[in-house]
Amino acid sequence: MSLPAMLRHSTRAFLALAAGLLLAGAVHGAEATDTQRAAFKQAYAAARQGGDGWRALAGTLADYPLYPYLEAAALTHDLRQLDRAPVEAYLKRYPDLIPASDLRRDYLLELVRRKDWATFQSLYRPSLGDALTCGALQAQLAQGGQLDFERDLAALWSKPNLPGACDSVLTAAREQGLLTTPRLWDRIDRAADANQQGTVAALAAWLPGEEAQAGQRIALALRDPAGAVAKAGTWPDTPRNRQAAMLALERLARRQSIAADSAWEQLRGHFAFTPEQQHRVLSALALFHATDFDDSALQRLAALPAAAQTDATREWRVRVALAEQKWPAVLAAIDAMTPEQKQDGEWRWFRARALSALGRDAEARRLLTALAEEPTFFGFLAADRLDVPYGICPLSLPTDKQREQALLANRGLQRAFELYAVDLPRQARREWSQALDGADPATLKLAADLAYRRGWYDRAVFTFNKGDALRYYEQRFPLASQDGLVPQAAEAGIDPSWAYAILRAESAWMSDARSGANARGLMQLLPDTAALVARRNGIAWTGPESLYDPITNIILGTRYLAQMAARFNGAPWLASAAYNAGPSRVDQWLAARGSLPPDLFVASMPFKETREYVARVMSFAVIYDWRLNGTATPLSTRLTAIGETYQIPDSRTPRRPVTCPASTAAAPAPADATTTAAPPANDAPTNSPQ
Repeated sequence: MSLPAMLRHSTRAFLALAAGLLLAGAVHGAEATDTQRAAFKQAYAAARQGGDGWRALAGTLADYPLYPYLEAAALTHDLRQLDRAPVEAYLKRYPDLIPASDLRRDYLLELVRRKDWATFQSLYRPSLGDALTCGALQAQLAQGGQLDFERDLAALWSKPNLPGACDSVLTAAREQGLLTTPRLWDRIDRAADANQQGTVAALAAWLPGEEAQAGQRIALALRDPAGAVAKAGTWPDTPRNRQAAMLALERLARRQSIAADSAWEQLRGHFAFTPEQQHRVLSALALFHATDFDDSALQRLAALPAAAQTDATREWRVRVALAEQKWPAVLAAIDAMTPEQKQDGEWRWFRARALSALGRDAEARRLLTALAEEPTFFGFLAADRLDVPYGICPLSLPTDKQREQALLANRGLQRAFELYAVDLPRQARREWSQALDGADPATLKLAADLAYRRGWYDRAVFTFNKGDALRYYEQRFPLASQDGLVPQAAEAGIDPSWAYAILRAESAWMSDARSGANARGLMQLLPDTAALVARRNGIAWTGPESLYDPITNIILGTRYLAQMAARFNGAPWLASAAYNAGPSRVDQWLAARGSLPPDLFVASMPFKETREYVARVMSFAVIYDWRLNGTATPLSTRLTAIGETYQIPDSRTPRRPVTCPASTAAAPAPADATTTAAPPANDAPTNSPQ
């Protein structure tokens, strides 16, 4: 059998198995019947087409928790043709429901389009968004009213960006003389801080005379910093022109640090920059010379005046010293950090690394001993260095049937669980948030555990996110569909614990996740990338929407991970960096600093997001390995030296035990939690919904 044929065969088997697992999770503990859910899906699809056809499909759904969503969907589709009567009737029947709030908002926007101000004012409620706040002001103006700045505009004016619906209101405010020059500059400054160059340009046009030109120069600095610095030498030395020149220099440093150097030398003699402005430019130049791998970076960072230093420049002083492996400079740079920065696990680890390199082993060991008890990337590295067990101290949540039943009586939570069961996760999250708004911590924990047991895993991930709740490892690191992901990872030739870690870091188990870059689904694949991966592996591609299907996403995601791993000698840490920042960027970083040990290489990656992502994924891989097997492959063996080939762990791979550190075990646990032992080796826990 050919590889594509084998892949198709195994994929079909996975589809059948995983579909059963997902269905089991969806219907577990169901207060509704499968028949009702199937009927709702049919009726909802019909309702979204408008009209009353959905009613014939909803005969058995009158007492179903999601019944109100059907009429709301039909009314929303038909808004352009509706008068107020059916909308108002719905709002009266369901005044507190989310679909009613959405319908009110959408109908009000339609009334703004119609300029039906009388009906708008009768249905308007505050707190429905800036567009409708401005709609209410339009209605006020249309009926002969005047604007008052403090009453009507102050809250809107404080925002750096507003919807187009506010344009006519702002124009009216200007005509009434409410947008004074100081007020315009106040908002321009806020918009500039938020990098909203369009807002700056629009407001600058309303300034008088020379001030309008100065405002447009600020907009130019944000939009085209190179163009701005090229022209800045001809600008008069005024406070606002200095501001524009400073902003242009800061932004040019981010893009072209060497060109920014030359521009700074030219402009510092032309403008009487304030000390604060000088410090901002010097800080930006030093910082971005560091991220550009410039040889002068360490000297620049060390020479920064105290007033020009920021947390970022202090960190990069350490990072550059690490990249150059100048251990005395590493210690000096860490010593120059704030007390809060020094306590971060990353800097404790690198302080220990520097001390050890300088022969101060006893001091290094004291730092590593404390750090090794922490279940983090740097804590696991410390444990590997000392050859001690990993410090993971899980807690378990006991069940309380009486409290569970009381919580499940909450109609909002019922709707949330049902919406998730019928594949409407976005609406489910909204109902969840509204139902649990203001709930005490114990209730939130119970609700998150209920969601976890129903296969709705992202609720636990987002709920158990600080303090002792981080120790609910079963809920925070679910082994969902492990009978599917594990063989898919194996078939792709990658470690399943790493695949789990990528999925967890990318989407936190939100199957409908979509990034600003259009990455989709559990493993956050771009549609073009997914299509290419599917074609290379002989997998049918049915379009971008298929990436929201967990099964499809996992199949394609594991193959793409394998592709990234193959490009970097199998190294999961480099492949993780490529998954986040793109393989071409990782190639650039390897060309610049490819001789560094892995931990130093990660520390010197220019992108903060990628540094944190690699550390998060690799620590998650350790935790998932432990969840699957009861022990873990040492993190240090996952961080293969650059150029070396990574071998996937097998039965011969040394493994590290996991224990609950005495200091953690002695700390008081939450009242509703108990300390539990690690799962036994070779007896992976199963977390299918029950």
